[in-house]
Amino acid sequence: METAMKNQWFVIHTLSGQEHKVKESIEKRMKAEEMGEFIKEVLVPVEKVAEVRNGKKTVTTRKLHPGYVYIEMALLDEAKRVIPKPFYFIKETPGAIGFVGGEYPQTASQEEMDVIKNQISDAEDREKPKVNFEVGETIKINDGPFLNFSGVIEEIEPDRGKLKVTVNIFGRNTPVELEYWQVEKA
Repeated sequence: METAMKNQWFVIHTLSGQEHKVKESIEKRMKAEEMGEFIKEVLVPVEKVAEVRNGKKTVTTRKLHPGYVYIEMALLDEAKRVIPKPFYFIKETPGAIGFVGGEYPQTASQEEMDVIKNQISDAEDREKPKVNFEVGETIKINDGPFLNFSGVIEEIEPDRGKLKVTVNIFGRNTPVELEYWQVEKA
């Protein structure tokens, strides 16, 4: 008699740079090999990073945890023994080294997964600037009406991705609000 299997989060260790390949391979093969009853979700946590190159804003994605893929799946039976079918399915995935924990895959707690999922949803909402600025630092403006002016950072608002900068215009200090990507280190 089949008992309902419990899904838990596990962590797959992958070869460097193969995280997305592993995720795609699992998702593709899952249908073909009827692993749907075992595997619920595959996750590669990423964040968006914005930077300006040659005056153009580019947004790239950066992996939050390089070398790891998170998977919600049924891998252990009631007695916490590894179920062979899904275990070998993952082990045979190209680019996957194996589960964290090896022969006894360790589960990731719901708390850990909540933290990771929050990181991901935060990262989806905003682009993280590539450069880290400091208050009091002099920067050069590379976009907008104050192009090529220099200014001093007065305030940093990471949540909004904005800087308050004092720019000296015609001999007067003028406060300006700019986005991270509109400035570069002077």
